Amino acid sequence: MAAAGWYHRDISQVVAEELLAQAGRDGSFLVRDSESVKGAYALCLLFQRHVYTYRILRDDEGLLSVQTIQGIQAKCFRTLPELIGAYQHPYNGLVTPLLHAVHRPGPAEDSGEPGRDRGLCQAGDGPADGEDARGGGHTLPCPGAPPSSRTHIPQQLHQRLQEQLHSSPASDSTGFMAEFLTHHVQDLQALCHPQLRHLSTALATACRALHSEIDFTLAGLETLARVFDPPVSPRSPAREQGFLSSDPDLELLLSKISTVNHLLSSLEKKVLKSLQETVTRHNLALPSVAMAPQPAARPLAMQNFEVKVGKSQRAALTVDVESGTVTVTKRGSGSLEEVIPHDKILQLIKYQSVQSKVRLVCARENQKSLSRDFIFPSARKREAFCQLLQLMKIQHSNLDEPEIISVYVGTWNMGSTPPPRSLASWLTSRGLGRTQDETTACIPHDIYVIGTQENSLGDHQWVEFLCASLKTLMAIDYRVVALQCLWSIKMVVLVKPEHQRRISHVHTSSVKTGIANTLGNKGAVGVSFLFNGTSFGFVNCHLASGSEKTHRRNQNYSDILHSLALGDKRLGGFDLTLRFTHLFWLGDLNYRLDMDVQVGPCRCQAGDSVGRGAQGVTVPSLAQDILTHIVKKEFQALLAVDQLNLEREKNKVFLRFSEGDISFPPTYRYERGTRDTYVWQKSKPTGMRINVPSWCDRILWKSHPETHVVCNSYGCTDDIVTSDHSPVFATFEVGVTSQFVPKDAPGSSPEALACIEWESIEVILKTTSRSKCYIEFHSYCLEGEGVPGVLGVAVGVSWPGWSCVPLCPPSEMQRSGENTFQSCDIPGFLKLGWSCKHLPVLNPILPDLEYLGDQHLLLSIKGVESCESYGECCLALRSAIGSTAQQFETFLFHRGEETGSVRGWMRVRVPRGRCGTRERLYEWISFEEEDAEPAAEPAMCPQPPPQRLRSRPRSLPEPATGYTNPAYFIFEGIP
Repeated sequence: MAAAGWYHRDISQVVAEELLAQAGRDGSFLVRDSESVKGAYALCLLFQRHVYTYRILRDDEGLLSVQTIQGIQAKCFRTLPELIGAYQHPYNGLVTPLLHAVHRPGPAEDSGEPGRDRGLCQAGDGPADGEDARGGGHTLPCPGAPPSSRTHIPQQLHQRLQEQLHSSPASDSTGFMAEFLTHHVQDLQALCHPQLRHLSTALATACRALHSEIDFTLAGLETLARVFDPPVSPRSPAREQGFLSSDPDLELLLSKISTVNHLLSSLEKKVLKSLQETVTRHNLALPSVAMAPQPAARPLAMQNFEVKVGKSQRAALTVDVESGTVTVTKRGSGSLEEVIPHDKILQLIKYQSVQSKVRLVCARENQKSLSRDFIFPSARKREAFCQLLQLMKIQHSNLDEPEIISVYVGTWNMGSTPPPRSLASWLTSRGLGRTQDETTACIPHDIYVIGTQENSLGDHQWVEFLCASLKTLMAIDYRVVALQCLWSIKMVVLVKPEHQRRISHVHTSSVKTGIANTLGNKGAVGVSFLFNGTSFGFVNCHLASGSEKTHRRNQNYSDILHSLALGDKRLGGFDLTLRFTHLFWLGDLNYRLDMDVQVGPCRCQAGDSVGRGAQGVTVPSLAQDILTHIVKKEFQALLAVDQLNLEREKNKVFLRFSEGDISFPPTYRYERGTRDTYVWQKSKPTGMRINVPSWCDRILWKSHPETHVVCNSYGCTDDIVTSDHSPVFATFEVGVTSQFVPKDAPGSSPEALACIEWESIEVILKTTSRSKCYIEFHSYCLEGEGVPGVLGVAVGVSWPGWSCVPLCPPSEMQRSGENTFQSCDIPGFLKLGWSCKHLPVLNPILPDLEYLGDQHLLLSIKGVESCESYGECCLALRSAIGSTAQQFETFLFHRGEETGSVRGWMRVRVPRGRCGTRERLYEWISFEEEDAEPAAEPAMCPQPPPQRLRSRPRSLPEPATGYTNPAYFIFEGIP
């Protein structure tokens, strides 16, 4: 089956339709993996410019059959080629016979649209030094190609490898293997054969000497095992086979390595058990070690801010987080004016038009509020003041569970060199860009997520180094939530000790996107977990390098989205970006400035004012213009040609993600040992590569609608110079939900339940299919779904040292009936509609408004015949709560691509008596534009209680007046 050209592996429905549209003939077909049933297939068939999709399923006996229209008896086949051959004849239940096979496309060149078949063998990446070789993607023949077209190992390299077995250590053999991969088999990047036959042969030859070393190690370990386990077990099959066979088979080698690993693990347990038994048997006492007391978290010192009140009056604001007070002192008189306790501060208003201005609304004894405007020297000082007030509110809130936490995210390509002794600037968000003020830089964050690429340190060595660094800086012993590694790509998640019990459902995953998607020099690692009732996802990636590899990077992103197994398994059918309340994506994305610069051998200093490099070689005007923009901090001119920004504008990658404003210089490629010089050239086996200074290292995020997330800093360090990349950091203020405890247990009273009602739903899909569809609804708030965040019914898993709660059995997702309206008058689009009679009334498990305001619904549009998803979206319940229906409208996504739009009217009814709510800790800060009218009286005078008008949350979409995508305007008669 693998050799069949019509089998396209796991391409998406969108890609399948594009390939069939290019074929253009009725009866054109292809087969892909099913997205709804594991191990099944989807048969896509073109007829009259529309694509029909049928599922091919296996029965209990392993026979394959096509789900066709009712009344046609299903036929069973042992193999997929037999099935395809049978359906090339008419009257088999398909809309038309299978006439023209659509074969897998050849490799896409970077100059055109990429081949988006993940199964296609595309040019990968070179050594793990951060840069692969320049050159287009060449593809070796797929399995089934004539032998004459295959590439063989060069005889010269084979002889050199043979010589190395007797004359050089194993490290030299490894070096020759790297030379083989980079010099002699450039086409290896595009290998299609899953076993990589040529690479396997070369590796087996190079590793022949390793067999004897492992045999020697195994013999020693087995001898040591007899000391702790006298009844010697028979030798392992790998051990026996190692003596009997001289054939250096790779599978045998892997088996031996696995045996060594197993023996080491077993010995460790036996030694520990033996020591414990000895201590108990002889009544021994281990020498007591005077444990140093755990250092207490450093109390925050009082912070002073110089501000201006009114037009000319100057004052000082003193924030004492520990005592919970803000003191206002006028300058000049030096007399204490007023001490404001935290519980008297009602609202903090940040002005958007004046970034350094803030308004403080305080309560007074006469039940009248007082508003005061303060102007800080800079926007950074204002943010530091606001953060301290927020921290003061949190510490004195008397809440059992947090409603807001701080999250630190950092990414760094370490360049395969050890880190410096201190990472203080990186871990405290100090350097260039939007950085933390010195008054708040050392406030410990609740969660640290640190991603690295080309990290040469051992896994545990790196974790210990990070924990020790944070303990030195913050005086806190952070707990490790997860460590996930893929070769030199690592991600560590750390939390404060008091949050350890709040973490559950920890999942990790990794995806390789290196050579032929089989090597991990490029790829991604992911970690997900629940913090009380809020789900978090983090992805650290290292994408394909080279300025000309934009489409390859886009494909890497798509592969990672499709293959990372994170979050709730019941959400596996939904786009990865919709499975979490908050998803953060970090790493060396490797997107460059889209500029064709040719320079001679030089190192260009950012401070040079003339067009010459550090070696006296003339720098072209375009390169000098780049340096001039960097020196003048005119980053917007360069960001306009940033490949990531350009691809996001085209909706190719990171749809609906957010990124902080970039106000720091490009983080790549510096000369190691300094941050004053960019190195523009890098020698590669295929020639000289030009590296334009670029923002390769990025941090983005995507959150559910109507949730609270604020980026407080985004920048890079300027004093860590061991790598050619600068470390990048970002800090976030994130709203979280706690386990909700209802006043009355569900079902304890005859009180009416809450309900989610629909008046209508309208969907537009970018598809050539004419299939009838239905809608699946999923939410943890629905009855039977299992509710993380509701006390007593939260989903849970076992994780050593972490909280574990009962596991709710999975339930069926609730679904609608078939669409009642359908139109495909516009080529390439399908318009569907559902009336209220065909949409289910959904009943949340709890009717409380406070609980429902934090909940979300996931919708998936699926074909009736294929059960394949055409797109998914997320809706917030908060804005729909009320007695009247509210309109919603949003995008549909599938596998990282925009696939359509959905809009409609919904209403969330909450019974009387359950409408109570309260203000969250993050809701007392709001954003307002500057008042147009001048103040009628001095700002220090009492004013009537202000109407607490809040600006529209940035995460809340504007009221829908039309489709989100201009391409859909054609359905409203707009040309």
